Parts: sequence; C-alpha cells; structure tokens
Amino acid sequence: MTIIHISAECYPVAKVGGLADVVGALPKYQNSSKVSSQVIMPFYDNTFTKENVFTTIYSNEINLGNTLVNFNVKTLKEKPLDFEVFFIDVPELLFKDYVYSSDDTNRFLAFQIATLDWIRTWKKHPDIIHCHDHHTGLIPFMLQESYKYEAFRKIPNILTIHNAQYQGWFSHIKVGLIPSFNFNNVGLLDWGGTINPLAAAIKCAWRVTTVSPSYMEELKVDANGLESLLSAENAKCSGILNGIDTDVWNPETDHYIIKNYNAKTINIGAEANKRYLCDTFNLDFEKPLFAFIGRLVGEKGSDLFPDVFKIALERNNLNILLLGSGNSFVEQQLETLKKDYIGTYNAFIGYDEKLSHIIYAGADFLLMPSRVEPCGLNQMYALRYGTIPIVRSIGGLKDTVIDISKENGFGICHDNVTVLEIINAIDRGVALYKNQSKYKKIRKKIMEIDHSWDVSAQEYINLYNSIN
Repeated sequence: MTIIHISAECYPVAKVGGLADVVGALPKYQNSSKVSSQVIMPFYDNTFTKENVFTTIYSNEINLGNTLVNFNVKTLKEKPLDFEVFFIDVPELLFKDYVYSSDDTNRFLAFQIATLDWIRTWKKHPDIIHCHDHHTGLIPFMLQESYKYEAFRKIPNILTIHNAQYQGWFSHIKVGLIPSFNFNNVGLLDWGGTINPLAAAIKCAWRVTTVSPSYMEELKVDANGLESLLSAENAKCSGILNGIDTDVWNPETDHYIIKNYNAKTINIGAEANKRYLCDTFNLDFEKPLFAFIGRLVGEKGSDLFPDVFKIALERNNLNILLLGSGNSFVEQQLETLKKDYIGTYNAFIGYDEKLSHIIYAGADFLLMPSRVEPCGLNQMYALRYGTIPIVRSIGGLKDTVIDISKENGFGICHDNVTVLEIINAIDRGVALYKNQSKYKKIRKKIMEIDHSWDVSAQEYINLYNSIN
C-alpha cells in the first residue's frame, strides 16, 4: 500500500506548529514491508533547503486561472529522513522564507494543483491520498469533481483536521482558479457564502479524522462555524490521538539536552538540565520551575500570562520561564515583567529548538492553559521527559492527562481558562513540589507512559484498509 501525505509543513523541513511534528513522524512509523508512506510538501526558501542538495525530477506548468505558472518537483539528493519527501517548487509563489502569510490562496492552490498534475503522470497511482488541514483541503474536491482528475475518482482520500480554527476562506471571485468542474456542484465549495477549503474537504473526503477523540466531539459544538457540517458528516468522522516521535523525543539519547537520563536516573539528569536553565536565566534552582513553551496566542491562553505570572510570583515561592512568540502586545508585557521579577522570572521571546528540549528536561511543571488544543504534543513531550503537565481539560489534553486527585492520576488539570483557575492549578503544583516523595514518584511514573506513534500509526493503517 502506497500512502501519500500532502501537507504545508513537515518536521524538520518546515515547522510552524504541531502539524509539522505529525507529518514528520507519522510516515516514519507507518513505513513497513507492507506500507510505503511518503510526503509531498512545498519547497520553501528556508534553512533546510539551503543546507541540503536537491535534484529536480519533474518540471511542467499549471493553469492557475488564465495564468501559466511553472513548477518543479524536487527530491533530496541524500536521504536524511526516514521516509521519502517530494517538494513542489513553484518559484514565484511558494519559494519564500515563510510558510504562511496573510494571502495564501494562490500559493496553496498552485501547490495542490501542481501536486495532482504530477501524480497524474505516475505509472502507478497511490492507494491512499492523505490530506492535512485546509492548505490541502481542495484536493478531495478536485479528486471528486475536476474533469482532469477523473482517473483519481476511485482513490480513497482522507482529511485530517489539525486545527479547525483555520479554514482557508477565499472569495467566489477566485473559483476560476480551480480546475474546471461541473458548476452545478459549486455548492460543495461553499460554506457561509464563501469558498471554504476545509468545509469542502469535510464534504468530499472519504473519511475525516481529527488529532484526538475529544477534539472530534468538541468540534460538533465549537468548530468556528463548521459545527453543523461536522455533525451532519459524523458517520465518516473519527478521532485518532497523535503520537510523538520517541526517537527524537528521548531524554536518554537527546543530543540537545545538557545531561541524558532515563526513568531510573531522572533525579540526576533533570537536575543538571534545571541547573543549566537556572544559571542561564538567573533563576533559583531550589524553587520549583514552571515553564511554558508555545505560541503567544489566544488559543493557548497566553493573553492571561501577564496577570497570572504577577499573582503567582507574588503569592508563591517559585520560578517561571517562558519560551514563545506571537501577539506583540503580550510579548511586550512579558518582557516588561522581567524587570520586576529579577531572579524568579524570565522569558525568551522567539523560538529555539535546543532550548525547548532543555526546558522539557529541566522544568518541574509545564503550563498548558489552552482554550483550544486539538491534540497537543507538548504535554506528551513533557511526560516523556518527566515534567509534570498542568493543563486545561480540553481536546487532546483531556485525553492524555489525568489529574492527581483521581486514581492513577499524574498531572494537574483545570476546567476553565481564567486567571483564578490557572493560579489555583499552579498553587497545586507548588504543594506537590513540596511533597518531594510524591513528586519524584510521579515523575518516574510519567516517563513510562507510552505515547509513541506505534499505536496511532496502526490506527491510521486500519482506517486505510477499511476503505481501500
């Protein structure tokens, strides 16, 4: 069985969020003697493409409306990844030093059309086409409706929704950019009076998955306008919890962290990484270290951090370290806090892959007060490294973290995204840290939890087999 994953992101080639981590790991874990899993993605002007050598294996042009656009298909000359990646190079549209911008309609339409045009030339078509998020959402529609892709009608295709808040909306004025189809079916593209690629994919894909079971149920109540559609298409929808790449995220072998460790040596290993963080960011090693890693956006609850951090630092003996970027106003507030809480608070505004690994290894607690969290990978990374997650019970966080007040619990959970509830959760973390015997027992326990891709990858293969 040949599976083609089509995505705007794939770690380590191009990463903006969790989508990249999933597409960079799932194919690797799916590959076996019976399955060949490959990725098709855009060719960006980024660090990865500058540091590697590529070979052009195909060149042609597509019609984007009335405009001819040249494209190339490239592969890596050497094979640094555990699966095959093909790159769609559309120089005038995709070859940028960013993944997303404020006007991506033409960019990702060109990517999708070029991808399908190239697949048309293959001697043997793939057995499954697996699309990820709205950037590839018009592919299920084109496979079903566009005349030029009639040969693909019987190829099963799947949509995975990583984040339904983003849907790729654009005006019907641009409908002519899509390869011609029976215009009587234009309603398949529409949702709320605009062309909505994510909605079109939900309507046309053979199966729709989300990245956790709870997120699928939540989308039927709150999906940024798609609630009724997902409820109507419920029969073909399911949630499959993401996994993590346990080769990359392994404290025993992780080359980024200061000292490697396993569940038996966590006390020594985590201590070395915490000391590094405290020395680097002028924090007190003796105090519990609470950390946040991620985007400073409303979805993550980060707009509450300035108030949360002030109160937490005033009422508790603790350290807080933040790694992230996003909303400029929040960034400014978090930077200003550094002057008022020297020695107990610090922030790195931006992103640093190495530092993120060290934080997972050295922090005592990881904060994730998300308003929306389709799956969440950070809490799984934290568990893998023995860092106790403090999460809002929603989406994948609800599926992966059990509160310490419950049987077999190992994390700290709260129900709502408010300053008071986040503060109370931090208070519980401080209390747990003071009980060092219980705290250390939980840290060892959570390192043994298996969130590898092995199980999830097989669930996807089972889904493919059910429709192939």
